[in-house]
Amino acid sequence: MLETIWFLLWGILWAVYFMLDGFDLGLGTLMPVLAKNETERRIVYRVMGPFWDGNEVWLITAGGVTFAAFPTTYAAMFSGLYSALMLILFALIIRGVSFAFRDEVHTPGWKRFWDVCLTIGSFLPALLLGVAFANIFQGLPYDKDFVYQGTLFTLLNPYGIAGGVLFVLLFLVHGSLWLAVKSEGELQARAGKMVSKLWAALLVVAVIFLLATRRQTFLYDNYTANPVLFLIPLLAVLALIATRLFIAKAAWWKAWFASSTTIVAVTLFGVVGLYPKLLPSSLDPAFSLTIANSSSSPLTLKIMLVVALTFVPLVIAYQVWVHYLFRHKSTAEDLEEGEIY
Repeated sequence: MLETIWFLLWGILWAVYFMLDGFDLGLGTLMPVLAKNETERRIVYRVMGPFWDGNEVWLITAGGVTFAAFPTTYAAMFSGLYSALMLILFALIIRGVSFAFRDEVHTPGWKRFWDVCLTIGSFLPALLLGVAFANIFQGLPYDKDFVYQGTLFTLLNPYGIAGGVLFVLLFLVHGSLWLAVKSEGELQARAGKMVSKLWAALLVVAVIFLLATRRQTFLYDNYTANPVLFLIPLLAVLALIATRLFIAKAAWWKAWFASSTTIVAVTLFGVVGLYPKLLPSSLDPAFSLTIANSSSSPLTLKIMLVVALTFVPLVIAYQVWVHYLFRHKSTAEDLEEGEIY
């Protein structure tokens, strides 16, 4: 029972991380396209600045839960997928540094360098996280000793790349909507036009990915065995449609919340389909890492549950306060020399 609870919490933490940091990653990727001058670029930084580091708390929490609740899975994942995970880590570091360093020197070349770092540091995690989760869905070449028998390039298969493209588009839509929510004037109009185009591309890729998932993975097995679970992908579909309807009405906050629901539902669709596996083996299902053969002791899981129920609400309260504090739109008049946010 405890293993199942922590499996669900593990999936929810990843879903919350993708929902929150998704708009940062998407907007950072799109900045060269959406921001046409220095003022607009500073506004883009400003609408991300107060939130990005708090959003990444959920990434740390998801990784910590993997380590503490399912240590064997953590060991197998971080040893086998070391190169991919280090690329994600370095990209996130570069992105974080760009927020701090960009306005330290007021020369065009310096600012341009950190703008490029922000874009690369946003795009790579979005792509690689999608590639990683898609490969987990279809299974990875782990042997009986839980040793990864592939390379970084093993992950770059058609289904894995499709998952990466899906994540990038989900985050691009999410980020464009966030900019539409938090800006005004030409920048907001540009974000609105961009998100309409991105939504159409997302719809096409989402359909392709769902069809490929049917052929390449076992995710649908849990759903056919328990048809009520189809409510999860149905929610994803309805939320995606609602996103487009709200975009057409320029109801940006509603569109952003609908996009958030889409991301959460898509993530939970994969997590619920995996259960009880955490790292399926493509070599032999018997070699898979599951909640049964990779979890910590019951006492550890009980202690962790008490800690989580105590501190996670505090994190949520803090983030609600931050969003309330910075709830206003960002305009050129808000910018102060030498400060991004």
